[in-house]
Amino acid sequence: MRLILGLLLAITLSSPAGATGEAVMGDDGLHKTDWMRDTFKDLREDLAEANAEGKRLAIIFEQRGCIYCKKMHEEVFPVPEIDAYIHENYFFIQMNMFGDVEVTDFDGETLPEKDMARKWGMLFTPTILYLPEEVADGQTAPQAAVAAIPGAFSRYTTLNLMTWVIEHGYDGDETFQKYHARKLTEAGLN
Repeated sequence: MRLILGLLLAITLSSPAGATGEAVMGDDGLHKTDWMRDTFKDLREDLAEANAEGKRLAIIFEQRGCIYCKKMHEEVFPVPEIDAYIHENYFFIQMNMFGDVEVTDFDGETLPEKDMARKWGMLFTPTILYLPEEVADGQTAPQAAVAAIPGAFSRYTTLNLMTWVIEHGYDGDETFQKYHARKLTEAGLN
């Protein structure tokens, strides 16, 4: 029994940082989590892979020193319910607002992250783009996005938005604001 407990303790202590949804700081100054995917950043390939896994593609733009990114990574994303929901339902890729990694948009144009951020009109970090399962030929990511959320939000707003996207709320008559208010009322938080 002592050997088993010792092994469990050793495994727990040796697990890599970030393995439980906790963010660590990468060499690029951006927060890294275990639910972020490291891809070639060809959005057409990323969407196909997300669909193959039965998940929704989401793109999160961040930048070094972003206090709102820090807030999301320290106070919102680690909430067990949100962390689990992301793992189960989303295929997240991270982009650096001022980065040089090449990104291929759905329309086929390839640009460094910083130029793609400019092309897409990204002004704030974090900004999360939630994509549909299919993107029409010639569309850019922001044109195709079913929701684009700039800034830091509470755990309830974040989880409700992620759920609204998964439930295809954008196809119905209930706007996100009404959906969110209803969910808060149902949870006794409003």
